[in-house]
Amino acid sequence: MTARTVMVQGTTSDAGKSTLVAALCRWLVRQEVRVAPFKPQNMALNSAVTGDGGEIGRAQAVQAQAARLAPHTDMNPVLLKPNSDTGAQVIIHGHAIGNMEALEYHAYKNTARAAVLESHRRLSAQYSVVVVEGAGSPAEINLRAGDIANMGFAEAVDCPVILIADIDRGGVFAHLVGTLALLSASEQARVAGFVINRFRGDLALLQPGLDWLEQHTGKPVIGVLPYLRDLHLEAEDAVPSTLSAQQPSPQPSDETSSHSTWLAKDASQVAGYPACGRGSTNKLRVIVPVLPHISNHTDFDPLRLHPQIEFGFVALGETIPPADLIILPGSKSVRNDLDSLREAGWEASIQRHLRYGGKLIGICGGLQMLGQSIHDPLGLEGEAGSSAGLGLLELSTTLQAEKQLRNVRGTLTLEGAPVSGYEIHAGVSAGRALQYPAVQLEHGADGAISSDRQILATYLHGLFESCAATDALLRWAGLPEAATPDYRARREADLERLADAVEQYLDTAQLRELFALEAMSCAN
Repeated sequence: MTARTVMVQGTTSDAGKSTLVAALCRWLVRQEVRVAPFKPQNMALNSAVTGDGGEIGRAQAVQAQAARLAPHTDMNPVLLKPNSDTGAQVIIHGHAIGNMEALEYHAYKNTARAAVLESHRRLSAQYSVVVVEGAGSPAEINLRAGDIANMGFAEAVDCPVILIADIDRGGVFAHLVGTLALLSASEQARVAGFVINRFRGDLALLQPGLDWLEQHTGKPVIGVLPYLRDLHLEAEDAVPSTLSAQQPSPQPSDETSSHSTWLAKDASQVAGYPACGRGSTNKLRVIVPVLPHISNHTDFDPLRLHPQIEFGFVALGETIPPADLIILPGSKSVRNDLDSLREAGWEASIQRHLRYGGKLIGICGGLQMLGQSIHDPLGLEGEAGSSAGLGLLELSTTLQAEKQLRNVRGTLTLEGAPVSGYEIHAGVSAGRALQYPAVQLEHGADGAISSDRQILATYLHGLFESCAATDALLRWAGLPEAATPDYRARREADLERLADAVEQYLDTAQLRELFALEAMSCAN
């Protein structure tokens, strides 16, 4: 039996595609349907390690959880990790095949397309339903040739499409009608209906627009999802360097007819959080610089949501606020990002921070920056060569072609707290600092703690998802009564909340027809 495939496409980036796919996956699980998420092509610097030893976009790992599945490389067969304005590392079926410039990748698309269709065939053979997430917008005319991410894929597998638009950013009817108008006749025909996302206000005020939309396009509005306050899903994309905790929050558009306070819009935006150095003085102040190629910033989601922490992403070029703890994040281009960090004045600020007793953590690329040198003899992240590190730990790193990809468990050196997470790195580090590891993992020691115990470095992503480990780290950083909420339970609760929203606000009769659930029931 071949699975029923339904695709979710958006009128813009950040329209809510990832969220709706996760919501539909959990709702289908409630219907006792065997469902798998799928994204043909993803461009993101937030990734996850799969059980079959590969790498996929972080959003697809969350969608797998929504479907109550272990993440698998077939769920995201093509992952592009940008390492410059025009180039990216290309990952096929979970493993990097090299770096490509945009035009080079365009020529490679036929090969990528074969990988996409192969993964979809495998999922279709194993599951009853495949819910597919598009990328960006299907109306990007310049990307239509050889498309494998949106309508090109939908046409290839002959699946219906739900088109979602974000009313909170304004212009929702123009987005929907304009996108539809730019599609070919066959592509327009496969749009099964619209979903409007993040609505705030009285639905009666929106109803005339919905009636007009249905009459004008001949397509049904499947439903209007409300703005779900405090909803948290992990981000698909990297934090834009223009967004930080210090910027004022934007206001809702007039279309939403709302006076509600603005919150972070969804998984791919993290603006609107209080700047460190402000607010309650009994909270631990934590800051993270937004590197140009920051990766896996989802590492810090548990800290952003922590009630005892004042957390801030700080854009390079902004004033560096006072903090109790500075964390250097992962990076897809470590040497270039280290140059940017230096140019923005962070090296002197970090040294001053340490002189006054502050604590410092480096994660993955951040660990490499803390060492004495970083060598890239193969030019894996840019021009081949070496760079001096910050010199705060006695170690050096050499980038190698083969990535380390694994899910791991172990204990922190601090308090022996249990910890779990994942490794995604090409660098191999060596030096005396590693004789005093930060973590003891099942396969061996990891990272380092400085002799004065002010600096901790590790390759471990997901460090703060373990409550006991986070409590130990926060106590080390100066929060004596740390009490970390269960982040994994919060993520699970929010997935259930999304399924509730599907049942309450979308036309489930239309969804059951779209997913052919009655036919499945008869077949069973």
